[in-house]
Amino acid sequence: MPHTASAHAPCWLPLARLDPQPAADVSGWLFNEDSLTRRLTALSAGGFSVTPLQEGWQALRQDECAALGVAAGSQGWVREVYLRGHGQPWVFARSVAARSVLEGSGLNLAELGSRSLGELLFSDKAFDRGELQACRYPAAWLPAEVCAEHLWARRSCFSRGALGVLVAEVFLPAFWLAAGIEA
Repeated sequence: MPHTASAHAPCWLPLARLDPQPAADVSGWLFNEDSLTRRLTALSAGGFSVTPLQEGWQALRQDECAALGVAAGSQGWVREVYLRGHGQPWVFARSVAARSVLEGSGLNLAELGSRSLGELLFSDKAFDRGELQACRYPAAWLPAEVCAEHLWARRSCFSRGALGVLVAEVFLPAFWLAAGIEA
């Protein structure tokens, strides 16, 4: 997986600060605050699945440390998955949490397997979702099989007390095709 820290970090921005603004139907997916898992399940008529790609402790990227409010270079749990519709990768998701607050929080991300983290976060009312932000995601941070330039991504931080879980979701070309949207 080519998650090189040398890739130029994206500028994550709320909708009001994006220039140019994405088309309305693209924004409708990037900035919708409902569960993406539920929306993808509906779009795929029940043909939704999660495929874990990698997970474990590693150094977090600088933009992730800043978003979580931890020191640069902090260790964290990193989980990368594909959210699939009918077996096709529709969304690449990267979720991270700082080790310093994850350990002892009672949340064991290692136990998720092929279950959706989004469903867990949306079903636990103790989590508050922060502001949605979007960017064009660096191709160098994507798995080789879906590596492409200028893909739309969104992220938000789910917080419960001191614990923050930063969830980034990159919308892949097969998703936009399935949704009938030109991105």
